Amino acid sequence: MAINAIAGAAAQIATLPTLPATGQIGWTGGAGATGTTGAAGHAAAEGAAGAAAAGAGAGTQSFGQTLTKALDGLSGMQTKADGLAVQAATGDLTNVHDYMIAATEASLATELTVAVRNKAVEAFNQIMNMPV
Repeated sequence: MAINAIAGAAAQIATLPTLPATGQIGWTGGAGATGTTGAAGHAAAEGAAGAAAAGAGAGTQSFGQTLTKALDGLSGMQTKADGLAVQAATGDLTNVHDYMIAATEASLATELTVAVRNKAVEAFNQIMNMPV
């Protein structure tokens, strides 16, 4: 599931920023992406989880790339749910449970994305309020 991919990416966030020894000031991302997310399941989730696994195996994948792939998976879930909703409204959908499953997955993935965004904004605000 894409939720697993987002949760795996969130688990890889360093808790403390690391400063390089070269005098450059900025966030270096800490430990980097070394873990892989488990589980193949749905097509959107396989793309996000596979991308995380490929990034860990074939070099390092930046946190931004991981987030981009997770958001693309979320967009795919929402597009699938929207398409099934149109089919259900027009009477072309024979299995209504497919729409319900897709809509619930898209809803949960959206809620998780909003929660991760809120935590990121909260962390940014805490960093900005630190005394220098």
